[in-house]
Amino acid sequence: MQPTLEKLLQQRALWRCRRDSLDGQAATFLSTGYSALDAALPHGGWPRDTLIEVLSDTVGVGELRLLMPALAALLAERDGYIVWVGSPYQAYAPALLQWGIDVDRVLLVNASTASDVVWACGEALSSGSAVAVMGWVDALDITATRRLKLAAADNRSLAVLLRPLAARAQSSAANVRLAMVPGSDGTGVDLFKVTGGRPQRIPAFESFSAFWPPLTNQPGAAASPD
Repeated sequence: MQPTLEKLLQQRALWRCRRDSLDGQAATFLSTGYSALDAALPHGGWPRDTLIEVLSDTVGVGELRLLMPALAALLAERDGYIVWVGSPYQAYAPALLQWGIDVDRVLLVNASTASDVVWACGEALSSGSAVAVMGWVDALDITATRRLKLAAADNRSLAVLLRPLAARAQSSAANVRLAMVPGSDGTGVDLFKVTGGRPQRIPAFESFSAFWPPLTNQPGAAASPD
């Protein structure tokens, strides 16, 4: 071995990429519940304990349906709550129960301004009691996304921001950013930022689910998750 390389390997600050380190990364990802989307994401699912963004200009095109399998899995894994901040939806309990989500573990926080949403999301993440925090927000700078991403990592929570399509032009620290793309065959997912992976589009993502039931609207319901 060359003397220079040997000296480098002796430094404690040098991280060696070993196979066991790579294998351990599998535990830091969570299946989306949709096979095509899992295949498009590094390590087969959503990254855990970080920030992702879902962009859409149309309410109810599948943005919550996209997240339901992972949210149900997180609640099944450990104690804690799902916190919705600034949601335009009135939570529809029968639909949540259909997805295996205990409605007693869903907290709704009203917030009318972007700064209130960011503050409430940060507080919920920092509490250590949330398995996932979802915030609906329009304008947001990259510093705020970095703070939320750090809070999610520090407290083993998944942070999700639901934003308009215009936010695509704004910088974000999120590990995954995607846009919902309505079409005649169903809603597609445009993965335009994927840390550790490559951007791609999945048409009609719901058709690639073999395990999760569809959300259903009951007649006369004021609102539902999707």
